[in-house]
Amino acid sequence: MPENTLLSCHNLSISFGKKRKAVEVVHQISFSVSKNEIVGIVGESGSGKSVTSMAIMGLLPEKTAHSNGSILFEEKELLSEKPKQLRKLRGKDISMIFQEPMSALNPSLRCGFQVVEILMHHLNMSASEAKKETLSLFEKVKLPRPHEIFNSYPHQISGGQMQRVMIAMAIACKPKLLIADEPTTALDVTVQKEILELLKSLQKETNMSMIFISHDLSLVSEIADTVVVMYKGKIVETGSVRKIFTEADHTYTKALLASRPTLDVRLKKLPTIASLADGSFTPNEVSAQQRAFRHKKVYTAAPLLEVNNLKKEYVSNAGIFSKDKRVLAVDNVSFKVYEGETVGLVGESGCGKSTLGKTILQLETATAGSIRYRGKELTTLTASETRKLRKEVQLIFQDPYSSLNPRLLIGEALLEPMEVHKIESSRKKRKARVFSLLERVGLDSSYYHRYPHELSGGQRQRVGIARTIAMEPKLVICDESVSALDISVQAQVLNLLNELKEDFGFTYIFISHDLAVVKYMADQLLVMNQGAIEEMGDADEIYENPTRPYTKKLIDAIPKGL
Repeated sequence: MPENTLLSCHNLSISFGKKRKAVEVVHQISFSVSKNEIVGIVGESGSGKSVTSMAIMGLLPEKTAHSNGSILFEEKELLSEKPKQLRKLRGKDISMIFQEPMSALNPSLRCGFQVVEILMHHLNMSASEAKKETLSLFEKVKLPRPHEIFNSYPHQISGGQMQRVMIAMAIACKPKLLIADEPTTALDVTVQKEILELLKSLQKETNMSMIFISHDLSLVSEIADTVVVMYKGKIVETGSVRKIFTEADHTYTKALLASRPTLDVRLKKLPTIASLADGSFTPNEVSAQQRAFRHKKVYTAAPLLEVNNLKKEYVSNAGIFSKDKRVLAVDNVSFKVYEGETVGLVGESGCGKSTLGKTILQLETATAGSIRYRGKELTTLTASETRKLRKEVQLIFQDPYSSLNPRLLIGEALLEPMEVHKIESSRKKRKARVFSLLERVGLDSSYYHRYPHELSGGQRQRVGIARTIAMEPKLVICDESVSALDISVQAQVLNLLNELKEDFGFTYIFISHDLAVVKYMADQLLVMNQGAIEEMGDADEIYENPTRPYTKKLIDAIPKGL
């Protein structure tokens, strides 16, 4: 092991299950991390990234996980270390930031105590010393109101703040190696940028090494020195960030780079791993003239949806002796949606995007203002009229798993709403329609007899889309419907949504915090900030010349790659 190497994995294989029937998920991978180096591990869900990091941390279940090969940390073989020795190492010399801070932090303990506990355990500090050090760490990770957050429970702070608490916990003992597993996946672009800058500055300050795990190559390019690309449990390519971005060798790496929508070119169809692998992908740009011609047709008709001076206020009862707390989630919002267009709705978490979508759908009651669909006022509909509206205005959820009944077969989940809205005259015809819908979203007939837990995230999202098409809606609200998907699966789903728009004449309100995706999808763009519309206009024009500092900040925060 070279003198400068901190961690070295050699021919590491990981399998799960009983010894004889164990299924191998990581196949003889080898890579190393030097002192003061940031290594980015890139790959999609199921590629083996997180499992590899758990093996390094010694966190794989002893009875069902089997690791072969070698993991050397400072000449110490981690695979043969006893659990007691690994516990001493974890948190002190090797630390980890987990993907989901809400499930990684203890919900029953205050945030400050969770960091204090680590300092007292590993560094033998007194309670007062540990508290002082924790507050200093909270300042270092740029948490607002450190004393208040010290005494808060995880559920009382935002996602970005929870992630900062996790980072404070991970760097508390000044580890030699920090593993960051998808630390920014669920965060807004602006918070994501802040977290990346924070990790970079902490790494420079402490000279620690880092393994940064992500499915987004553009993101990794902002922080890593070396990139390791994983695919189906194998390492398919390794190299410097510049080499991977400018001279990628493997088809999979090229697909990862190409699948993410770019800000400068608008393609009719995004490339996918399959289309690049079989050579069937041909880049087809949408010109400004083509866009202008289409918009002329769309915007000369009457609007499908008109929202005027819409307000949605939440009132929380603070108790007998306190005033009620009022939050204006949607503040005097007005815009129009025309048939056949895609309206992109962007903004940071908590800006009111999802509340606006739910209010249009009548899942939330408007406090004031007007919502007119095909000229009809929605805020005064009766219960039966609202039920009819559900057929015309549909929602594709952010998390398809929680929106599907785990006890219902996929086929039954698609049949159920068709029966409720009396689509087709018999069960036999509905069933035939379900099979054609599955095929339309790229799933074969065998999926009819599967349960939601047997499907991947991308497949579940396709089922959600099939369920939406079944209703033959006119307006579809996509609420963060691709944010949880891998880059190449995301490309497939975005292509599918655009194809369906052409085939069925759908109109979309596309809600997302991923501005690159919204730019690819949208005709018109609405930028929301603190419940109000900050900026509105043609998507390409706004991205080219944002007039508001807030919009500019959002666009500047998008990972650009090299």
